[in-house]
Amino acid sequence: MAPSRRLRRTPFSEGVEAAGVKAYTVYNHMLLPTVFRSVEEDYHHLKAAVQVWDVACERQVELRGPDAGRLVQMLTPRDLRGMLAGQCCYVPIVDETGGMLNDPVAVKLAEDRWWISIADSDLLYWVKGLAYGYRLDVLVDEPDVSPLAVQGPKADVLMARVFGDAVTRLRFFRFGHFDFQGRDMVIARSGYSKQGGFEIYVNGTDMGMPLWTTLMEAGRDLDVHAGCPNLIERVESGLLSYGNDMSDDNTPHECGLGRFCNTQSAIGCIGRDALLRVAREGPVQQIMPLAIDGPRAAQVQAAFWN
Repeated sequence: MAPSRRLRRTPFSEGVEAAGVKAYTVYNHMLLPTVFRSVEEDYHHLKAAVQVWDVACERQVELRGPDAGRLVQMLTPRDLRGMLAGQCCYVPIVDETGGMLNDPVAVKLAEDRWWISIADSDLLYWVKGLAYGYRLDVLVDEPDVSPLAVQGPKADVLMARVFGDAVTRLRFFRFGHFDFQGRDMVIARSGYSKQGGFEIYVNGTDMGMPLWTTLMEAGRDLDVHAGCPNLIERVESGLLSYGNDMSDDNTPHECGLGRFCNTQSAIGCIGRDALLRVAREGPVQQIMPLAIDGPRAAQVQAAFWN
């Protein structure tokens, strides 16, 4: 990849490069590692040990102000009225037609402050447009916050060594505040794998490599490796990828995300009327899992994208 100011490195790029990254993709205008040893080797290691992932590309859209909660509810058909500060929720975000714009995790920091930890789309501009168009009393921006994920069956052991035993008592899709070298870190029990783990929201750039190095040193005997979201594991686990498995041509119901839609009660959601029709009539198509038996498939060639 040719260097460009449009393609941003991350606070952890130095560690990723030293770990021998073999391939990247571009995600939210940032580098996202995709392979270290091989997709297969990375897969087996993720399921057996623990990995540290540079997922700084999961950018945060921050909403701050008296109308922050109202704006978040405008974005999603999931009813968030009962959500408490300290909780995370997976939220399909839709446009006025009910089409998927993103499928992020919403992090409620306080009644008037939220982070939306986004998948790969420029959601910031949609949210800014709604805030301006509806004259809401809210500030929308992208803070300098970069997630670092710790994933795998030994993630609890590694995190306890660095942050203390209290971090292991976090419930799924809950977060807490933890100290690292005098800096407050928001840590959630979440991540883009089904192997268990955490996401650390690193504020600023100066603590990126100190945290990366500390995790690597603390996990030597746990066989810690640099890793990344793994295609095999996420497909096996049924984790969807926005832009690959779905787009704004699909409604949440077509993506199998109807269980995250409380369309009747999510009053204020931009796409509510369209989704009420889908809920009543049913989706016209459905993303479904399948298993393929037989020999290993050939590697996809670059001509596929031409």
